[in-house]
Order: sequence, then C-alpha cells, then structure tokens
Amino acid sequence: MDQLAIADTPTTRCAYYRRTCDLPAGIHPEIGRIVVKAGAVGAVTMPAPLGQRVREELLRRRMTVGPIISHARSGRWTFLVRPDIRDDVHIFADMFRLNVSIVPIGGEIALPSPADAQTGYRQWVVPPADTYRPSGLDIIETVRACTAPPQAVSA
Repeated sequence: MDQLAIADTPTTRCAYYRRTCDLPAGIHPEIGRIVVKAGAVGAVTMPAPLGQRVREELLRRRMTVGPIISHARSGRWTFLVRPDIRDDVHIFADMFRLNVSIVPIGGEIALPSPADAQTGYRQWVVPPADTYRPSGLDIIETVRACTAPPQAVSA
C-alpha cells in the first residue's frame, strides 16, 4: 500500500481495498471510517500477544499469514479470513474463553484508513496486497495450538 501514500484519502484507500484486495469496503457516512461487513470476508480478533504467537506459528508451519490489523488502543489484532467458520456455539464459546472473538455475519470490520496512519489507532501488521485471506478455521486451529497446555514429555 506504499503506492497510495501520495494521494491517500478514504476514497482512494477504499477503492484500493475493493479493486486490489476484493474487500467489499465502504465509507461509514457518519464517521468517515472504512468498513467491511462480515459475510464475504470474516474476521477473528484476539489480544495482540496471542496474535503475535498465532502469526509466528503460521510462519513456522510455512503457511501464508494474510492481512492482520492492529488496534493499538485496545491491544488487539484482527485477522481477516475466509468466512469458513460455521456458526457453532461450541466454537464461539471456546474462543470466548480465550478472549478471542469471531465477527458474526453482518458485523462491521473497521479497516485502516488514512486518518488512522496519523493517530496510530488502527494499522496494518500485515497489509493486504491481493485477494488472499487464510481459512478462518486454520486461524481458529492455530489459536487452539498456541493456547494449549504444554504436553508432558514421557520418558
């Protein structure tokens, strides 16, 4: 997204998200924030330290990470994902216990905008460069792996 630095406005950033990243982004009229409704894209949000572990584990497994948003004030990361997580109360409950939330269909996902670059409120950890997003189920499985108790080594 460095190519957008010269004429970066909410409109041009939104167009980039739509055309290059296939994110059905729009500008929230009341506040000028760039948002995507969950449905064609999903999102999994977690505390930043867990997000860092998940990203490192994905890289260790040689998996492509995909777009990640940092929310500096709340100390959370959001992974943009393919919406393949089924609406299952057990999955949502398991993640809730780990302080991980899955954005429900129709929920708003705020994307970094040019104003965020000045405030540092919302920034890309891994910016989208194309249409790739990892499987939501892969992110959930990696969260579970990163939060599982260590296995005892038997002699």
